[in-house]
Amino acid sequence: MYKNILLLPILLLLAWACSNPNNANKTLQNADSTMTANTDTLIKTSQLEKVTHPTWAKNATMYEVNLRQFSKAGTFKAFEKEISRLKAMGVDIIWFMPIHPIGIEGRKDPKNNGKSMGSYYAVKDYKAVSSDYGTIEDFKSLVDTIHRAGMYVIIDWVANHTSPDNAWVKQNPEWYNKDSTGKIVPPVPDWSDTADLNFDNQDMQNAMIDALKFWVSDCKIDGYRCDVAGMVPISFWNKVRPELKKINPNIFMLAEAWEPNLHTYAFDATYDWELHHVMNDIAKGKKDGLAINDYLAKIDTMYENDNIQLQFTSNHDENSWNGTEFERLGAGVEAFAVLAATIKGMPLVYSGQESANKKRLEFFYKDAINWGNYSKKEFYTTLLNLKHQNNALANGSQGANVQRIKTDNDKHVLVFKRQKDTNEVVVVINLSNKPQKVIFEATKNDYTDAFTKKMVTLNEINTQTLKPYSYQILSK
Repeated sequence: MYKNILLLPILLLLAWACSNPNNANKTLQNADSTMTANTDTLIKTSQLEKVTHPTWAKNATMYEVNLRQFSKAGTFKAFEKEISRLKAMGVDIIWFMPIHPIGIEGRKDPKNNGKSMGSYYAVKDYKAVSSDYGTIEDFKSLVDTIHRAGMYVIIDWVANHTSPDNAWVKQNPEWYNKDSTGKIVPPVPDWSDTADLNFDNQDMQNAMIDALKFWVSDCKIDGYRCDVAGMVPISFWNKVRPELKKINPNIFMLAEAWEPNLHTYAFDATYDWELHHVMNDIAKGKKDGLAINDYLAKIDTMYENDNIQLQFTSNHDENSWNGTEFERLGAGVEAFAVLAATIKGMPLVYSGQESANKKRLEFFYKDAINWGNYSKKEFYTTLLNLKHQNNALANGSQGANVQRIKTDNDKHVLVFKRQKDTNEVVVVINLSNKPQKVIFEATKNDYTDAFTKKMVTLNEINTQTLKPYSYQILSK
C-alpha cells in the first residue's frame, strides 16, 4: 500500500480499531492466530495443509514492476521487450503492482493539477485491467512471454479494500464496513480514496475468492503479492490457498506483512521489515553491526526454518514515501544490497535499481524512470545469479542458516557464513563509512570471489583492511 501502516505502533492501531466496532472486529481477527475469530468462518487446523513451497521457488529471486513508471508508454506491450534483459539479470519472479482499473471517486490529487492517475491500490474492478496498461489479451500475451522465458508471474492483490466506486459498493453495500451513520468508511482515515471491506460477510469472501481464481485460471498467473495482508483475517487467507492450488498446485503467495503465523497455511513469504529497518539505522549511524546479532537472534525465535522472508533495500513504498536507497543508505547502497541478497531470504529488486535510479517516483502521477546506461545491471546480475549457482543461498529450509563469524571489530564489520553440504558462501561487509581493520577466524579453504571471479584463500586467521562500505562474497 502507499503508506505502510505496519510501521505504526501497535497501540495506535488498537486505539484506532476500538473507535469503530467493525474495525475492532477486523483487528481482533487479524490478531487471532488460532483462526477462531468468527464461528461462521472457522477453519479447523486439522483440515488445513501446511504451506509447501513450489519446487521452482528454491533459488528464486523477485523483481517488482511499477508498470506506470517503467516506460513512457507504461503498457504491457512496452514491458514485454524487457523480459530477456531481466531473465539475463537473474530474475525469476516478476511481481506487477496492481494492474486493475483505478477508482475515480475520491481520487487523490495532492498537486491539485488534475493530472492524478490515482492510487494503484484503489481497485475499481477485480476482474479487469486498466486501459492505461492495455487489454487483458495484452496481459495474457505478456504472461506467456514471461513463462516461455522460464520465469513466473505474480500480481498485486488488494483484498482489504476497494475504490469507493467499485461496482460492489452499489450492488452489495453490506459487503463494506460503515460508521454509526451508515456511511461506508476507509480502513484508515488517510486512505480516503478507498472503502473498507467487511470480512464478516461470507458472500463477499466468496466473490473475492472467485476473482482470485479468475487470474490463475484465465490468465495463468503463478500467484499473488497480497497488499496489507495482516489487515485481512487469517482465516480468509487459509481458505484462499487451497482454492488456488486446485487450479495451480505450484501457486506462490507473498504477504505484505511480517506476522509469522501467516506462513503456516497461506503464504510462502512475508516481508523482512526488521532487517530493512536495521540496515537503514546502521547507515544513519543510529545502530552498528552488533544490531545484526540482535536481528538474527530475534528472527530465529520468530520464524520456522522453512519460512521465506523477502529482503529488499527498496520497493515502491520505500522509494515514493521514505526515499530512494541512495537517500536512506548513502554510500552503503551496494554493501546493504549485498547483505539483503546473501542473508537468509528471497532478494527483491525494484524497478530502476539496476539503473541507480536516484529519484522518488511519483505515486499518483506519471513519472517515467530515466533508465540511462543501467549502471548497476552487472552488480545485480552477479547477486541474483549467485542465488542460482550456490545452494547455500537457497530459500527456506533448502538453503543454509546464517552463521556469524566473530571478529575483533563486530561493531563495524559483518562476516558470516552459509554452508549447505559442499556449498558455502562467506560474506565480508564493512558496514561503516570509514576504513576498518578486521581479524577473523575461518576454516582454511579456497573460494571464488563472486565479483572479481578471482581465487581467494582464507586461512585460519585472516587480517583485512577494508575500504568504507566495501564488501566481498566468497563462493565455494
